Amino acid sequence: MPERVHERGPGQGEGAEHGPERAGGLRAFGLAEVYNPSMVPTLLPGDQLVVRYGAAVRPGDVVVLRHPFRQDLLIVKRAVRRCDGGWWVQGDNPFVENDSREFGAVPDELVIARAWVRLRPPRGIQRSVAGVVSWAVSAVRPVRAARSLSRRLRAR
Repeated sequence: MPERVHERGPGQGEGAEHGPERAGGLRAFGLAEVYNPSMVPTLLPGDQLVVRYGAAVRPGDVVVLRHPFRQDLLIVKRAVRRCDGGWWVQGDNPFVENDSREFGAVPDELVIARAWVRLRPPRGIQRSVAGVVSWAVSAVRPVRAARSLSRRLRAR
């Protein structure tokens, strides 16, 4: 089953390919929720992503895109490299192959947003002050580009 992302916020229902623009050329931000495990361990099902529509994509970035075969379905993957025809994207989970290994390069117009921040909901936290503080410290993290992406992909 493909990775499914529920999109909420300014981009929902908009007709623009790369999300809406605000006055002055500033790009809009939105929320996306991850449902499936293709990006484990980086992202877990239930994680929320703050995304920026139309942001420039670099190799290693986590992106939200329209599935090439089902464009009503949003998926989250890592942009590995530019190639003829668009972006080669892969999930971080080596056991889930619903990515460019299955459907090839993704055209630029299907890449709609870049993940900016991950918000992790509380899961099984202890109700102590230390447990809540520990969760709060780890719950909000920037989503950074993988620095050693090519080495990590070769090792798998």
